[in-house]
Amino acid sequence: MSPVLFLIPVLVVTVALLIRAEIVGKQRQIYIFKPISTLLVIAVVLLSLLEPGQNLTYTVGVTIGLLLSLGGDIALMLPENRKAFIIGLGLFLLAHIAYTVVFTLLGVFSAWDLLSAGILLGVGMGFYLLIRPHLGTLQGPVIVYIVVISVMVNRAGATLESPVFGGTQALMILIGALLFYISDVMLAANRFWKPWEYSRISLAFYYSGQLLIALAASSFV
Repeated sequence: MSPVLFLIPVLVVTVALLIRAEIVGKQRQIYIFKPISTLLVIAVVLLSLLEPGQNLTYTVGVTIGLLLSLGGDIALMLPENRKAFIIGLGLFLLAHIAYTVVFTLLGVFSAWDLLSAGILLGVGMGFYLLIRPHLGTLQGPVIVYIVVISVMVNRAGATLESPVFGGTQALMILIGALLFYISDVMLAANRFWKPWEYSRISLAFYYSGQLLIALAASSFV
């Protein structure tokens, strides 16, 4: 059995404890369980290096994205600090760019890209118009972020047609990217539209998405 599979139940436990800590406001527990959870996902992708069929380009690109995400996670542990929020936003922006690059390098362009780009553009514009009244000076950065994460999801879809990826593997990447997208939408909606007591459930989407993208590194044959 792959050692990666032993990390998944541990991650489920740490994420569950993290969500609970976020909901009840246990800040010390957040400082513990959030970086641990992201480090577990990083361990998942690094373990793929032990497999003979792994793709080094994919593993390195995803590792860079996860390390940037770790920095973003740490910055966003201070949600009321505007400077920390902007730093976190910037680090996650770079993480999405890292994913976009690796998905583009290993994916292929097809007619489906235009359809998915149109859908993502419409969804992104609609969500931006919804939160725009509450963005203040962050309108520009948020527009850039929405564009970049939309391109990331679009390029994740490009793996479906690529000979580099198996069918299940490409689905893991696409679903992972979509879950990451959903988690960011939930985070932004809570901050800039309607606060929700249980908004930190978005972390379940976030870590599920990151895990699927990381697990795909162990699926090359």
